[in-house]
Amino acid sequence: MIILEGKNIKKYYGERKILDIKNIRIYEGDRIGVVGVNGSGKTTLMNILSMRDLPDEGDIDIKGKISYITQLGTPENKEMDYKLKGEFKVDYDNRDTLSGGEKTRFKLAEGLSTNPNLLLLDEPTSNLDIDGINVLTEKLQEFQGAILIISHDRNLLDNIVDKIIEVEDGEIKEYSGNYSDYKEHKEAMRVRQEFEYEKYVKEKGRLTQIIQERQGHAKTMKKTPTRMGNSEARLHRANTRQIQGKIHNTINAIETRIEKLDKKEKPKEIERVKIDMPSVTNLRNRLLIDGNKISKSFGDKILFKNSELKIFNGDKAALLGNNGTGKTTLINMILEGDEKLKICKNLKVGYFSQKLDILEGDKTILENVMKNSIQNETTARTLLSRLLFKREDIKKNIEVLSGGERVKVAFAKIFLSDINFIILDEPTNYLDIPSIEALEEVLLEYEGSLLLVTHDKTFIDRVANKIITIEDKKIRIFNGWYSEYIERQENKINFGQEEDEKKLLVLQNRMSEVMGKLSLMPSDEEKIILDKEFNQLVKEINSLKIKLG
Repeated sequence: MIILEGKNIKKYYGERKILDIKNIRIYEGDRIGVVGVNGSGKTTLMNILSMRDLPDEGDIDIKGKISYITQLGTPENKEMDYKLKGEFKVDYDNRDTLSGGEKTRFKLAEGLSTNPNLLLLDEPTSNLDIDGINVLTEKLQEFQGAILIISHDRNLLDNIVDKIIEVEDGEIKEYSGNYSDYKEHKEAMRVRQEFEYEKYVKEKGRLTQIIQERQGHAKTMKKTPTRMGNSEARLHRANTRQIQGKIHNTINAIETRIEKLDKKEKPKEIERVKIDMPSVTNLRNRLLIDGNKISKSFGDKILFKNSELKIFNGDKAALLGNNGTGKTTLINMILEGDEKLKICKNLKVGYFSQKLDILEGDKTILENVMKNSIQNETTARTLLSRLLFKREDIKKNIEVLSGGERVKVAFAKIFLSDINFIILDEPTNYLDIPSIEALEEVLLEYEGSLLLVTHDKTFIDRVANKIITIEDKKIRIFNGWYSEYIERQENKINFGQEEDEKKLLVLQNRMSEVMGKLSLMPSDEEKIILDKEFNQLVKEINSLKIKLG
C-alpha cells in the first residue's frame, strides 16, 4: 500500500533549481535513509513531503498519518505516551530552558507517541548522547510504520534502513540495502564507469588513429609519372581513384563505427574535502596529561571523585558519558590548566567546540582563519580551497554560512594555529557523511594526540585507540578500540579490573627485577635505593590485590 506519492516535484530558490523529481513513492513498511552532500536539498525534500513547504510544481498525495520530527525547532506540547516518556527520560516542565539533547528526546517521544503510518526524521541523533541514540535505535527497530530518515549517523542507517535515496543535482536515485550496501554499490559503480569510459576512449582513439593513417595514405599516393604514355597514365589514374575510393569508403565505415559506439561520459569528479593537520613537532613528552585522585562537584552534585586520568603522547582518546556526567567539565579542566591535573608545559591545545564560538560572525571566512594563524595567507587559501571554499567564497561573512560550512571554517582556524594537541567536541554535527569520512581519514594519519567527544559510534571506532568513560561518578580508562570496549561491556567484563590486573602484572615484573638486582650484592648506596623501591612495590602490589579481591 502506498502511503505517500510525489509526482513531477520542482523547487526553486530564485533561479536556482533545488529539486526536480519525477516520482517518489513510499510504501507501507518502507525504511528509507536519505543521503546527499550538504546543500543538496535533503531537508527541502523532507519539508515538501511533509507539506510544511509547497513545491513550485508537482503534486503530493498523502494516504496516511505523518509525524515529522525536525532537526530544529522546539517540542510542540503534544500528548505523550507514558512508556515512551520514561524510555526517553522526558520529565521537563519548562520547555524553554531545555538543552539540545533534552529537546531532541522530547520531540522523539512526541513524534512516536502519535503512532503515525509514516515517520519522517531529520538528523534525529543531533545532540543525543550514546544512551539516547541506543534508545532511538531500539524504538525505530520496533516501529511498525514506514520510516524516511535523514542522518549522518552511519551506524543508525545501517541498523534501521533497507533502502537509500540519494539526492544529487536535484534528482533522486534509489539503492537497495543499508548505508554500507549503498556505499559498496556506489564504489562498484564508480569503478565500472571508469573502466567503461577508459574502454570507450581507447576504442575511439584506436579507430580515429586508423582514419588518420588511411587519410595520410590517400594523400601520399603517387601522381601519374610523366614518362607514362596516355594509356598507362589513364590506367594509373583509374587504379589510384579506385584505391582512394576504397580508402574513403573504409574511412566512412570507421566513422560510422565511431558514431555507433556506446558513448560513455566521463565519470563526474566528486569534490572531496581534504583537510591538512597541524605539525606535532617539539612535543616529545611521554605523558601529556596526568591526573590522580581528581574530583569535581557542583554543590551537592558530584560528577566524579577520586579518579585517575592519563593521556599519553600518541593517544587518540574518545571521552564518553551520558549528558550531564561531566565530559564538558573535564575538558574545561584541561583547557584551564586545573591544579588537579599535571599538564605537559609544551602542550598547545586546539579546541573545537560544538558551539563554534571561536568564529566571529561579522568577519569573513578568511579574516577568521587568519586571526591566529601561524601560516601565511597563501597556505590559508589553499586549505580553504581543499575544504571546498573557492575564490570569492572566502569573502563571505560567517553569519551567512550553513552549519556544515561553519564547522569546516572552525577546523581550518584550528589547523592553521600553533597547536600540537587537539580537543574535538562533537565535530561531526552538521557535517555530511563525505566530510565526516574525510575527517576520519585525516585523523587516522595524524601523528599527534587528541581527545574526542562524539556520539558517532562509527567515527569513534575508526579513530580512537583509547576509551575514557565517565560513569557512576568515576573516570575509567580502556586501552583499545570502541568495538572491543562494547564487546567487553556486553560480556560484562570490568575493563577497570582489567587495567588493575595489567598494572599488577607490571608491578610484579618490576619487583622481580629489583629482587634480582638485590641478589647481586649492590653497593650500599644502590641497596638503599633498591630497598626503598622494593618496599613501595610491596605496598602497591598488596593494595591492588586487596582491590581485586
